[in-house]
Amino acid sequence: MPKKIYFIILVLLTSTTALLAQKEEVNEKQQEKVKSKADDQYEEYSFRPAIDIYKKVLEKGYVSADLLKRLGNSYYFNAKYDEASEIYKKLVESYRDDTEADYFFRYAQTLRTLGEYDAASEIMAKFKEMTAVSDDYAFDEDYLAKIEENSGRYEVKNFEFNSKYSDFATAYYEDGLIFSSDRDTGNLARYRHTWNSRDFLDLYKVNADSISQNTVVKLEGDVNTRLHESTSVVTKDGSTMYFTRNNFLDGKKYKDEKGVIRLKIYSAEWIDGEWTNILELPFNNDSYSVAHPVLSPDEKRLYFVSDMPGSYGESDIFMTQIIGDGTYGPIVNLGKNINTRARETFPFITPNGVLYFASDGHAGLGGLDVFATKIAFDDYDQPIVNVGRPVNGPNDDFAFIIDDGEKSGYFSSNRTGGMGEDDIYEFEETEPLVLDCLQDVTGTVRDRISNEVLIGATVKVIDEENKEISSTITDSKGNYVLQLDCSKGNFVRASRDGYVPAEEYLNRSYGKPRIIDFYLERDVVTGGFGDDLAKLLQLSTIYFDLNKFDIRPDAEIEIQKVIVAMEKYPSLKIKVNSHTDSRGNDAYNLWLSQKRAQSTVDYMISKGIAPDRLQGEGFGETRLANDCFNGVPCSRDKHQLNRRSEFIIFE
Repeated sequence: MPKKIYFIILVLLTSTTALLAQKEEVNEKQQEKVKSKADDQYEEYSFRPAIDIYKKVLEKGYVSADLLKRLGNSYYFNAKYDEASEIYKKLVESYRDDTEADYFFRYAQTLRTLGEYDAASEIMAKFKEMTAVSDDYAFDEDYLAKIEENSGRYEVKNFEFNSKYSDFATAYYEDGLIFSSDRDTGNLARYRHTWNSRDFLDLYKVNADSISQNTVVKLEGDVNTRLHESTSVVTKDGSTMYFTRNNFLDGKKYKDEKGVIRLKIYSAEWIDGEWTNILELPFNNDSYSVAHPVLSPDEKRLYFVSDMPGSYGESDIFMTQIIGDGTYGPIVNLGKNINTRARETFPFITPNGVLYFASDGHAGLGGLDVFATKIAFDDYDQPIVNVGRPVNGPNDDFAFIIDDGEKSGYFSSNRTGGMGEDDIYEFEETEPLVLDCLQDVTGTVRDRISNEVLIGATVKVIDEENKEISSTITDSKGNYVLQLDCSKGNFVRASRDGYVPAEEYLNRSYGKPRIIDFYLERDVVTGGFGDDLAKLLQLSTIYFDLNKFDIRPDAEIEIQKVIVAMEKYPSLKIKVNSHTDSRGNDAYNLWLSQKRAQSTVDYMISKGIAPDRLQGEGFGETRLANDCFNGVPCSRDKHQLNRRSEFIIFE
């Protein structure tokens, strides 16, 4: 390692929706009567949360987000994309805040099938915005084989603006770069190392497409001093820079108790054509070093390197939130997966959430090697990948940055063949680095009403392009096990003959195992005397306000579904059973529940249902849905569960 980089590092070392898909088949099933003994005789009807029921409720003007979701899914799973697109459009326009990302995905898919590609792209952009997170991957422990596998993906050449001095630590800036160098730019007063007679490091800028070294100039303003400045990052709007400097501010240098001038991170503002208003970040300390700042893609987090107390090794990578107004969140060590007992330094994060960093603690080819890992904001457990040759070699290779879009970038190295002690190298990425992310997903598939396990149900992994990736079948206990690529968004879909498929979207993640249990609805639900129609149709519970018996707006939509079912099946008769919570005396509650039952019956009669097809009965607090009995302290929500109505089929 050259003395210049060794000094910098030596000073430092001493100093990252469940979606229930309702596939409503529209095949008509004739009602049939099953006759047996008198006390067992019942009339069986075929009930489905079907398209015609939801459509008729919608046509009557009773609209809710839930109704549109169910109706849209009904069309979608029956390949009626015209109708599905129309319903999804109403959903996202009228209930945007209540619409999960999954529905934007389905809406975009319907638009694609209709050839409306521009509109589909806009909706997919919203879907991506709602589901974007950082990527992660898994790592092959055979690191030598992995290094060779990853090698040969870069074309490397010397940076044309290198000097015979040390040039390293590039950062993107406007149309060019900022980098650190100890080249002489004509200062009359030279401040040298006491042990190597080299100028101290300053920050320079250059346009990467310049044709002459004359375009390399020092940064304007107050950034550069007579001590070291190095490793910088500038915000996207160009207004703020974070950079590394020796412990030097306002013309004074500060040493720790051992006489070492530590490294610190400072901020600067671009004002009137120069960098000024230099401020020391509050988490710096005279007793340890803080250096090498880099911003997260959304610029809400600052990553840096330090040997502060709590470090696992000689230097670790840390993170803090940028709160604003000069304040920062708690300091978070990225953990033992990334940080080792040796040195981790020079971090860089791509817009796709890949953390590149230099380390001599992870298995490499010698000295500092460049490694990559996908990170999540609050989890850094993904395996580490060596980026391979020719970026890495037997010397120190570090300060790797890359433009994902251009597939090009820069890194620094002290390898032979350069002009100075340390040199900057350009590269073109000819083949992308493979960062696998495998996530284990397990669970059980059950009947939603009976809770019985479903043997032989199919569970598939479907990508965001609606392509099937893999599938498995539930075992004798209704369990399934599968693995998916967590570097991408995936749908996990469960299905079985006679049931409506259900699925859940898994966003890109950091790969922790997931448990997803599916509860499938029957696509044809049969009910007989004594069954609760609300459960058969998967209605939301009809609730009442405390001490009231009027029909609430949310209950009105659910009752409309019952009305449509009764219109579809003219011989269907319903008894409304209403209940109260345990508060109040028994006689009052019995009266109140009867009023609730009667108000529900009266409402349905007012909508055209014949009175002889309806009955109503109040049960007061005699049939509580939970343990909230008299004298038992319960929350408001638990009491609410008891103020309900049921719709019981009778002969």
